[in-house]
Amino acid sequence: MNHPAPDTGSRGTPGDGKLYVVDSINDLNKLNLCPAGSQRLFPLEEKIPAHGTNSGNGNQRLCFVGLIIALIVSLALVFFVLFLIIQTRSKMDDVLRRLTAEGKDIDELKKINSLIVKRLTQLESEQN
Repeated sequence: MNHPAPDTGSRGTPGDGKLYVVDSINDLNKLNLCPAGSQRLFPLEEKIPAHGTNSGNGNQRLCFVGLIIALIVSLALVFFVLFLIIQTRSKMDDVLRRLTAEGKDIDELKKINSLIVKRLTQLESEQN
């Protein structure tokens, strides 16, 4: 791992084929040359935060609480929409029942109207 890799391009730049360590994404432009006898790529002492420091935990908790609140709000909205759908369905069933009842009443009124018209025509014919 300490052997330099064969370079296919330019050989003139210093540090060709050497291993570099990047401590974090923010430090990509600050590359550190690995020592020749180094076994660890990332020293553990630098990566483990000391006790009592909240490096990012507050942000993570805030994001987690925000996510939980968003889930609760979306769940409440889903239940509200389902409630509205059920209420609308029951009201539509009531309207359908009324329309069918009124349709039967209209049919009965048409029959009564036709009977009245027949009776009136019979009375006119008898008087003439």
